[in-house]
Amino acid sequence: MWKFRGYAWLLGATLLCALPSGVAQPLARAGFDVERSWLGFEVRTRFGQRLMGEFPRYEGRVETLPDGRHRVHLRVATGEAVIPDRPRYTSWMHGQSFFDSVRYPWMEFVSDPYSPALLREGGPLKGRLSLRGVTRDEELMVLPAPCLQPGRDCDIQVVGAIERADYGMREWQFALTGEVRLEVRVRLRGDGQ
Repeated sequence: MWKFRGYAWLLGATLLCALPSGVAQPLARAGFDVERSWLGFEVRTRFGQRLMGEFPRYEGRVETLPDGRHRVHLRVATGEAVIPDRPRYTSWMHGQSFFDSVRYPWMEFVSDPYSPALLREGGPLKGRLSLRGVTRDEELMVLPAPCLQPGRDCDIQVVGAIERADYGMREWQFALTGEVRLEVRVRLRGDGQ
């Protein structure tokens, strides 16, 4: 696993599709505290340069299901992604060869149901990521928490990576590696964890 220096991202978002019959309906939900949460990403060039960015606009929530498990919904505005102090790279990321933000303004992630213990103990978080009109199964990694109430007393930290080509981002292969690394640091607000 790569090392993060307090940057990079996770993705996410509210896939508001109808739940099929027999799927547990949520009992409670807690929203992301957008003032204390952070979503970032990293793309590396083939020349060893790291392009580190962040997603300043997003919506996220965690639902508590009747069986006690949780499900996270995350929705990220791709057109507001920014690489600080790099306006040319920021503009390029919004364009057709990367996020194509005009046609696909949102990136969304909905997790599979998971045990609340995952947030304390760490482990894989599986779910469906929708980006540029493509939806795929992805697996992210929740890092073990240094507190008893992650999201309240400390950040919930999630890292992962996706392959650009899986989502139609095949341009710039000569200049960029195929992997986009993600990091999310989440604090929660609302009526449950």
